[in-house]
Amino acid sequence: MRIRAITGFFFIIVMLASVLLDHYVFGVFYLLLSGFALWEFYGLINQAGVKPDKLTGLLNGAFIYIVFALVTYDADYHKLLFLLPITLSAVFIQELFKKHASPFTNIAYTYLGLIFTIIPFTFFHALAYVGGTFNFHFPMVFLLLLWANDTGAYLVGSKFGRTKLFERHSPKKTWEGLIGGILITALAAYIISLYYTDIALEHWIWIGILISCFGTTGDLIESMFKRSIDVKDSGGILPGHGGLLDRFDGLLIAAPIVYAYLYFITNA
Repeated sequence: MRIRAITGFFFIIVMLASVLLDHYVFGVFYLLLSGFALWEFYGLINQAGVKPDKLTGLLNGAFIYIVFALVTYDADYHKLLFLLPITLSAVFIQELFKKHASPFTNIAYTYLGLIFTIIPFTFFHALAYVGGTFNFHFPMVFLLLLWANDTGAYLVGSKFGRTKLFERHSPKKTWEGLIGGILITALAAYIISLYYTDIALEHWIWIGILISCFGTTGDLIESMFKRSIDVKDSGGILPGHGGLLDRFDGLLIAAPIVYAYLYFITNA
């Protein structure tokens, strides 16, 4: 528990610093983080006997992130999007020169890694540019509400949890914990709305609810993934907390959903 607490403390400091320091630091930090998450995903898939094209996948992951980061920063970069079909086709072409029994399984998991790790981080990065210019409020609040949900779900679930939420994938999660997480996250969203008036109170509340629901969904999906390849933790990069996918599973589904919500309400 001591190691977990120390790691958690420094993890929070680093995450908040990455958002608050500068938009270049913000962009580069999450580029590296998404790359490490993709590397971790491919390593786990290797344990299941699948051979994804790691180098091609990592290069495409970096390119996808950079292209979308540039587009969110300045729409004039949108023409770079048309290069993606060319770079992504390398995954297919490269497999032609390998002698694997299941080439399309390798191709499928190479692409799945990009969808599962890189795409969510590109949407999280884009949260800072919803209004057209860099604004740390949305990504920072996203992280705060995600942590509020995790904390609330854990505290309420451990105290009052009786009804299993999805026992097949996550035996410890309960409906009581889910509801507690939603309520505490909504309360945190209300408090945040008092200091950040970028959007109306009801939108902050809805964002909190979305993060609670889809953050939990991402957690369940990552648990399903680990069970499918029979591993307990996605890695050991964070002592006491597991791997990057373990720490960011709540972001995987929630970040694109929250970005879509913010995009539509700010451009209505």
